[in-house]
Amino acid sequence: MRRILAIGVLLLLHAGASPAEEFTKELWNAAEPVYAKTLEHPFLTGLSDGTLPKSRFRFYLVQDAQYLRVFGQALSILASKAPDEAWAQTLNQHSIDTLKAERALHDSILRSYGVDSRKARTAGMAPTAVAYTNHILAVTSQRPFIEGLAAVLPCYWIYEKVGKHLAMKGSPEKEYSQWIAMYGGDGYAESVNAVLRMMNETALRESEDGKRRAVEQFARSARYEYLFWDMAWREERWLP
Repeated sequence: MRRILAIGVLLLLHAGASPAEEFTKELWNAAEPVYAKTLEHPFLTGLSDGTLPKSRFRFYLVQDAQYLRVFGQALSILASKAPDEAWAQTLNQHSIDTLKAERALHDSILRSYGVDSRKARTAGMAPTAVAYTNHILAVTSQRPFIEGLAAVLPCYWIYEKVGKHLAMKGSPEKEYSQWIAMYGGDGYAESVNAVLRMMNETALRESEDGKRRAVEQFARSARYEYLFWDMAWREERWLP
């Protein structure tokens, strides 16, 4: 038996990535074209070169403050459905951390812009923000755990990748540098890696059909991430 297990390990090493790593690669492949377009968006390039108008960054922060509140709720819902107690604890902790660390950064920048952070959290959501938050709440509450995890994963993963990408360039604007440092740092990467491991382990227990639906949810949320930055760039309003 030990020899059979040893042969299996050698085969996995020879093949390269383990099966547990393959699913997140499949997820990323589904969203990579969207991510490539995301990096080209003027909102993000403007963060890096300092040309992003502060009114648009302020609009983004106000909308994101409301998004994060709902994102925290979605993580709590997901934690209640987690098949592993340690995962439930991790997701609940991330829900708390979201409201603490990220909100603290947003609040400090908004105050520097003369915006009351409490009012920002109760301001009306723009159409895209409503659509995105409805999406993650619906999937985490109504669909299986793997789909809910896939729906929230782009918010983790894309922000980490964007943060690291922009960190290599920096920004001449203090507030933009603070934002970049938040998502480009090692501490945030640890949280992302925890969820990636969770996703890969979940995929090992899932049917092919379940994984296919998870890929669809991941790709949809990745598009919403792009649309969220585009919403801020346009300072989107309800029409008419």
